[in-house]
Amino acid sequence: MSSSFYPTITLAVTGSISAYKAADLISTLKKRGYNIQVLMTEKATHFITPLTLQVLSGNQVYLDIMAEDDPRYVNHIELAKQTDLLLIAPASANTIAKLANGLADNIITGTILALPLNVPKLFAPAMNTKMYENPVTQKNLLTLKEFNFKEISPKSSLLACGDVGKGALADLDTIITKIEEYFNEK
Repeated sequence: MSSSFYPTITLAVTGSISAYKAADLISTLKKRGYNIQVLMTEKATHFITPLTLQVLSGNQVYLDIMAEDDPRYVNHIELAKQTDLLLIAPASANTIAKLANGLADNIITGTILALPLNVPKLFAPAMNTKMYENPVTQKNLLTLKEFNFKEISPKSSLLACGDVGKGALADLDTIITKIEEYFNEK
């Protein structure tokens, strides 16, 4: 990665128990020279605080699509323009469904719909196995892939709910490898 170019990764953190892993993800990516913009759903804030992610990223964390701090900019449009790569990690079933159906009712979905078409979009699902395997979720995953989103598949593991199966957030090393593969190709 060139020292003159510090890519901006927009990290969208959604309502999954795996949201706490965003702290380690941000810390690792910052150490590798990436600028991290963080967007969170309200549900994600139940699992990890915005302040934690703000301190680690060194940037404001965006929570509300209607909060416009600077009257010269519309946050979700400006955030989309600044994005070199989008990563949704963890990607909840709810956010996946919203994106598959074109909803823009929060800072994450609004920003994603405003992204320039050439911005790569990665998502790492994290949810209960039955939710992940549900035909509705599988249909939504296919729809996102048709819209050029790249899935970083969940792993099989003991889940927070006590079930065992596919649905745990991919290992952070796997997520970081996918990000670096994109920037190395570029």
